This record gives sequence, C-alpha cells and structure tokens, in this order.
Amino acid sequence: NFDANGTLWMVGYLEGRVIKVENGECVTVGEQSGFPNGMKIAPDGKLVVADRTGGLQSVDPATGERKATHSQYITAQFRGLNDLVFDAKGGMYFTEPYGSDAINRVGRVYYVAPGEDSKPELFVDGVSFPNGVAISADGNQLYLSEYGQNRILAIPSKLNPSIFNTPYVFAQLQGGIGPDGLTVDADGNLYAAHFGAGEVVVLDSQGFPYGTIRLPEGAANFTTNLAIHGGYLYVTEAIQNVVWRLPIT
Repeated sequence: NFDANGTLWMVGYLEGRVIKVENGECVTVGEQSGFPNGMKIAPDGKLVVADRTGGLQSVDPATGERKATHSQYITAQFRGLNDLVFDAKGGMYFTEPYGSDAINRVGRVYYVAPGEDSKPELFVDGVSFPNGVAISADGNQLYLSEYGQNRILAIPSKLNPSIFNTPYVFAQLQGGIGPDGLTVDADGNLYAAHFGAGEVVVLDSQGFPYGTIRLPEGAANFTTNLAIHGGYLYVTEAIQNVVWRLPIT
C-alpha cells in the first residue's frame, strides 16, 4: 500500500510485522504480533489488517498500535483472514480462506458496511480458498482470487444496482498454483499476482488477457501482492523477500 504521502507500507506475515519503507529500508512500526496477511489503508488514513489469528485490526500508522475491530462472524470465530479491499463508499470486503481448498470449498467473503457500528455480514461462501480481492474501476464488480481453482471470479458488488448480473468466472489461469493479490488500474485493467508461477497476469475489464509479466531471471516464483503508484507496478515475492517494480505507463 502507498499512503497519501507516498510512503510504502507492507506486512511481514511470518514475523507479525507492520512495515513502512523509509529511505529504502524496512522499518517495523509497533509491536510484532499475530500473522498479518493483507493490509489496506482505510478512508480515515488508518491501516486495516486482515490477520490470520487476530481477525480484522485497525493500526495507527503513527504509533503502530493495533486494535482488534472484528474477530468473529455472529458468534463464530474467524478461521483465518487473508486480504481485504475498500469500495468507493468506504464499505469493506475481506476473505476467510483457511480450512478451504480445491476439494473442501468452504471459504468465505464478508462485507462490512460503512459506519463505526457495522458488523461483518456474509457476502459469499462455498469458495475454494478465497484469496486476493479488488474492486472494478466502475465499482460494480468484486474481483476475487479463487486460489484453490486457479481462477478469478467476478461477483456483483454491493454498489451494483443491476438485478441481472450474476457471479461468473472472469479468468482461468494456467500453470502455477493460484492467483493471490489483485489490483486494478485507472483504465479498469486487472493485475493478478500468480502465486507459484513467478508472474503477474494482466487482463482487460472484459477478462481478455493482455499477457503475463514474468519476474526477472533468478527471481523466485511466490508472487503474492501488488500495488500501483507513480506509474509503477510494485510486486512482492515471498521466497526471496523482495519487492520488484516496473513502469506501466
């Protein structure tokens, strides 16, 4: 993630770290805890973390203080969260993949409406390891990485007024293991970090592929997440613990 000042923020899953990059160095902000999987910057400037063991957490970027915001759905504890995204109104979608896979399709996606008192509501279930999420440029579709099926789904969002739209397979990937993090550019093109393939898959707003961007020779293949900032696409890779970037304008 990039904040309003252009600072790059990341999470360190295995060490429980919230990280910002200063002068090319990774700096841990706040105490290390849990297993932070995904993170986005909320409309109020706070960091929101999807943690595998701690549920949803709000993080003060100035101090690193973490506060649990949602740890359960109704009365059941979350099985482990992965990623999240905010829509144009401030509503939030987040994924709960753990316990699901290609055979055991019990993964879920939740939605939290704008407002301090809003509670998570079930958005979709029966998914094979729901992983990364992104919102289409027009706000009408939620793109969902169905990691266990090596494909990306398009699901009508909460802001979509049409009653005729139904969920469908937006793209079926080839090779690798499955799509992880997703991001969308200003033109509506979708970028998917293809985990196990060492590449980024690029698709237009209709799901037609432009092609793939391979990481350089010698790079590992655990591409996990993406961000676009200042005309560059940033790509995280989780075996060598490297952030790559390339111009996309």
